[in-house]
Amino acid sequence: MKLNVFVMNGFRADSSTAGNSTTADGTASGFGNAMPGLSPGAIILQPALRTLATLLTVLLPVLLFRARAMADADLSIVAMLFLVRSALLRDWSWLRARWMQCGLALWGLISLSSALAGPAASFVQGLLTLRFFVFCAALAYWVLTGPRAQRALGAVCAFLAIWTILECWEQYLTGTNLFGDPRWGDGALTGPFVHPKAGSALLMVLFPGLMPGILTRLQKTDHRSRLTGAALLLLSVVTMILIGQRMPTLLTCVGLLLTALLVRPMRLPVLGAFVLGAALLAALPVVSPPTYAKLVLKFSHQMSHFASSDYGQLFGRASAMVAAHPWLGVGFDGFRLHCLDPQYVHDMKLLGIPYIAPPEAGCNLHPHNYYLQAATAAGLPGLLLFMAMALCWLRLIARPHLPAHGAERVSDVPATVPATPRNAMLLVACCVQLWPLASTSALFSVPPAGWLFLTAGWALAASGAYLRPGPP
Repeated sequence: MKLNVFVMNGFRADSSTAGNSTTADGTASGFGNAMPGLSPGAIILQPALRTLATLLTVLLPVLLFRARAMADADLSIVAMLFLVRSALLRDWSWLRARWMQCGLALWGLISLSSALAGPAASFVQGLLTLRFFVFCAALAYWVLTGPRAQRALGAVCAFLAIWTILECWEQYLTGTNLFGDPRWGDGALTGPFVHPKAGSALLMVLFPGLMPGILTRLQKTDHRSRLTGAALLLLSVVTMILIGQRMPTLLTCVGLLLTALLVRPMRLPVLGAFVLGAALLAALPVVSPPTYAKLVLKFSHQMSHFASSDYGQLFGRASAMVAAHPWLGVGFDGFRLHCLDPQYVHDMKLLGIPYIAPPEAGCNLHPHNYYLQAATAAGLPGLLLFMAMALCWLRLIARPHLPAHGAERVSDVPATVPATPRNAMLLVACCVQLWPLASTSALFSVPPAGWLFLTAGWALAASGAYLRPGPP
């Protein structure tokens, strides 16, 4: 069967997906090898478990958009189904994955730190973070190993991206969205939401959902497809700017730059998108004054006075906690619980961040950065483990896009999955979500944790992590 296969300079026809044999539960060989001598009940039950887990996974992006509690329950059920499947098939080989070992070590450190620092609720929350790592493994080595499940999930994300874009334009042109909600008080477009989270939501589904289709259309030879792809790309960039949220706009630019570096034919379209974006920024005082005030004026002021800004104070307070507890941190919820303790309320001269009264300026539910949160929750060892897990993810996800000699340096296992638009954009999506210089939501809360571990598990599956029997 001929497939359109994405390569560094475009598309080519290829039919090689070597090594893709299946096991008792229909997953590809490698991490999915089941033990011999299984009971008939185990063999009969596990396809039903996988079907249910697939349906829940495909539904998850919708729940992450609209129902965070249900989304948390959804991914938790998928994780539990995966554990049941592993027990039925006596297949725990996914625990050999290096990223999983780093994740489990991070979970252990967070749990230990939370137990020592207290209170009991923080310890319980620390224990429950295990569900995210197991959920990610479930997607990578079981649920999303088939192309149909990946296509269905991609279609859902593409629909959500288009819906968000249309709702933002409806709100921009008419003043309200479909549900009658106006723009936020500071001028940000809320799209299909009540609160200003359209930018971050669109960012989560843009690269894994909409961009693969854009890349495919831009690589076709007929003018209609190429024009459609270019129009969708420009519409996405313009919409993100008009939404008026600073960090999603910056991370979209980062993602497009990575796309241009990874995919040579995308360089000219990305350049055109940046030119149009720059022109729109220059015209914002006329086109959308509230967006200009927030996206340009406020951002410029925050960057020029970062140390005294709210984000600078959060950074300084979190750094003070890490400096005081470098080995174990202050537990899962320690930043929120202890940010007003006098021992942390002081200047961080080494970082050039002075203390600015009142002390509440350096407090929030979390430090607004994944890496700082890992450090405050589990100390510097926890930070290193989180970074190691992220690097293990990227190492596997990037392999289809490396030259042959580069892939050999990364791993002794030969690559068996070709580069495609989908796994290319999933690589970009992971890089965007793991970008260290970013203001983020809480690392281990839903929806941000749902998006991060969903994208990582999906990207691992799309890069063929399940085909490698050795620890990746």
